[in-house]
Amino acid sequence: MNDSGTAETAPSEAKTGGLAKKILLATLFGALVFAGLALYSDVQELTDNLGRYQWRYFVYGLGLATANYALRFLRWQYYLARLKVPLGAPNGVPTGDSARIFVAGFVMSVTPGKVGEVFKSVLLQSSHGVPLARTAPIVVAERLTDLLALVLLTAIASLAFEGGALIALAGGAFVAVIWVACAWRPLGELGLRIAGKLPVLNRLEERLREAYDALHELVRPTPLAVASLLALVSWGLECVSLLVIALGFEGVVLSLLEATFAYGGPTIVGALVLLPGGLGATEAGMTGVLEAFEVPGMTTSVAIAITMLVRLATLWWAVVLGVFALAWHRARERGVLGGASA
Repeated sequence: MNDSGTAETAPSEAKTGGLAKKILLATLFGALVFAGLALYSDVQELTDNLGRYQWRYFVYGLGLATANYALRFLRWQYYLARLKVPLGAPNGVPTGDSARIFVAGFVMSVTPGKVGEVFKSVLLQSSHGVPLARTAPIVVAERLTDLLALVLLTAIASLAFEGGALIALAGGAFVAVIWVACAWRPLGELGLRIAGKLPVLNRLEERLREAYDALHELVRPTPLAVASLLALVSWGLECVSLLVIALGFEGVVLSLLEATFAYGGPTIVGALVLLPGGLGATEAGMTGVLEAFEVPGMTTSVAIAITMLVRLATLWWAVVLGVFALAWHRARERGVLGGASA
C-alpha cells in the first residue's frame, strides 16, 4: 500500500499543482481585466460608486447565480441518466458525490469555452470508474444547449437594442453548425473514418466512437429539448441577476429586456472568441452595452462597476465554489473526511 500509494498520489499531486497554476494565471488575467476597466473609468469615481453601493442587491444576485448552478446540476444528472450511468447509492454514483464532482468542474470555468469542464468526467472516472469517453461528450452538449439558450434570450432581448439581432444570428449559426456536426450521423462517421487513418488518433478510434455515440444520444430531439429548457431558465436567472445587481446603484433601473441583452450578448461574444472564461471580451461588451442604454444614473463608472459585480457573481463565484468542492472531493478520496462516499 505504501509504495503503490505513493506512486498513485504523486501524479495526482502533480496534476493538482498544474491545475492550481492554471487557476492562478486565469485569476491574474481576470485581475488585469478589472484593472483595465478601472483605468478606463475614473478610479476615484468608481471607488465612490462602490462605496455607496447597497450590497444586499449583490447578495440577491449571488443567490440567483447559485440557483443557475443548481439547474445546471439537474441537467448534468439528466445527461448521466440518458447515458445509462448508474446513479444513486449503493450501486451507482451517489447524488452527493455527483454534486461535488459537478461543482468541482467549475474550477475550469476560466478555460476557453469552458471546455476544461471535461475535468468533471475525469473525476467521475477516477472515483467511480465511469469511462471518460462516455461522459466527456456531456461538456459539448452542455455548451451547445447553453449557447442555444443564450441565443434565444438575446434574440428576444435584441428588441431593446439596435443591432442586437446580428449577435444572436451569429451565435445561432454557430449553434447550428455544431448541432449538425454532432447530430448528422453520416458526417460523424466520416469524421471517425478520417480519425482512424491519422497516426495518433487511430489508436483512440474505439474511444472516439464511444464518445461520438454518447454525444449523438445527447443531441437527439428529446434530450436536446429538455436540456435546452433547463438552460433557458438557468441562464435567464443570470440575466435577472444583472438586473438585481444594478438596482444597488441609486436611480439605476434596467428593464428585463435590457438586462437580458446586456448579459446575453456579451456572454455569446465571449464564448465565440474562445478566450479563457470570455475574459476581456465579455467585460468590454457588457460595459459597452450598459453605457449605450439611456438609463438614468448609468455613467461609465457605474456601468463598469455593474460589470465587475456581475462577473464576480456569475463567473468568479463559480470558480471559488469549484475550488472548495474539489478540495472536499480530494479529501474524501483520501479518507480525510470520513471515508466512503455519501
